[in-house]
Amino acid sequence: MTVPAQGPSPVGGGPAVSLTAHELRVLGLVANGHTQEDIARQLFTTPKGITPTVNRAIRKLGATNAPHAVLLACRAGLLDGKPRRHGDHAGFAAHQYRGEEPCEACWEGERAYRRDRKAARKAAKVDAA
Repeated sequence: MTVPAQGPSPVGGGPAVSLTAHELRVLGLVANGHTQEDIARQLFTTPKGITPTVNRAIRKLGATNAPHAVLLACRAGLLDGKPRRHGDHAGFAAHQYRGEEPCEACWEGERAYRRDRKAARKAAKVDAA
């Protein structure tokens, strides 16, 4: 069972907006500029499976299209409006800052960052000697 996220109405005075965790996740990916094909790949489904989710979120928010739904979700406090980086040191740091366990892509990016830093320090020592 998913607990819906609730926020104030994106258009003041209306009923509270309630989106499922899946709808919020998809909208978050839309907000980061992912295509429906990208989203489907990340969520292990087909683009045809993403379309109804986006359309439900659009309808629930009273939006006219997906970018408008993202804007309204941000205004309602359902999305924070901050881009999510994944797969590099900044993405790893963002997970840590939010108190989340970093995803595998961010762990891999962090390992690469640490290897590069270690190699740079080693090269600097050799140059200094």
